[in-house]
Amino acid sequence: MCGKNGPMAILIDTPRWPAHGTVFGHLVSDHSLTALHRFARANALDIRAFDHDHFDVAEHHFDRLVDAGAQHISSRELVARLSGSGLRVRRPDKLPPAGSLVEPLRYQWTNLVPSDPALGDRLVDAWSAPGRHYHDPRHLWMMLAALDELGAATPELQLATWFHDAIYDGIPVQDEEASAAWAEHALAGLVPTSTVAEVARLVRLTITHAPSRHDEAGQALSDADLSTLAGPEGRYWMYARAIRMEYAHVDDAAFRRGRAQVLQGFLESERIFHTDRGLELWEAQARSNLTGELDFLLHD
Repeated sequence: MCGKNGPMAILIDTPRWPAHGTVFGHLVSDHSLTALHRFARANALDIRAFDHDHFDVAEHHFDRLVDAGAQHISSRELVARLSGSGLRVRRPDKLPPAGSLVEPLRYQWTNLVPSDPALGDRLVDAWSAPGRHYHDPRHLWMMLAALDELGAATPELQLATWFHDAIYDGIPVQDEEASAAWAEHALAGLVPTSTVAEVARLVRLTITHAPSRHDEAGQALSDADLSTLAGPEGRYWMYARAIRMEYAHVDDAAFRRGRAQVLQGFLESERIFHTDRGLELWEAQARSNLTGELDFLLHD
């Protein structure tokens, strides 16, 4: 297969970076992250080894990956070709570690509800619970930032964001209902009754992401929640990786079928984002990302 700069290639450098009692190298594509993930899956690499633009590969995988078609080149050439492809993700553009956002989130909460910092601590702890890979402090942080981009960071929408996945056991509807109930109980007496009701309504709306055309707040919350679909390609694949890790208990064939149905649903919709601002900011990139992941899921 050829791309605009010549034959597409999967590239690997010599393992020499020490970690976990062995040494690691890097596996990249010089044209397509979808192709990289397809090659990794075909050769039984764990998706947890993906990091924005490459797979970290232990030394014992090296020979079989070369035998499978990975082209062995120097580390310097690998970086050059990755950069030339436009797929390289530099450190400032990578997702921050989830733990690095705990204190900034606590600070944001104290500005939002200064009368009860302990509730903010409990929420941060909930978002930081073991087993969360996507629904973690990074999602909360990025969703709050997305509200700012939409010009919709009202107190009601910020509170709904904090609570919308605060309880997450991977059980649709039940999770959202439990999170809304927590908001109703925890916010009573801290904010006006009307605010409590609106926050709970918005949390429950994330069950469907289908606000009415007159529901401006619901549209903004849904768009902020889905804005991760429109991240730069490397970040999007980190999101896809995180989703797969949260469903590690599901076998690969079943996951691929279910996930493909979700992605097809997004792509078949007239528009993913409800607000005009969300449509402008995120629609095109989201559709590109979703198409790439769907292609990966449907083709070996």
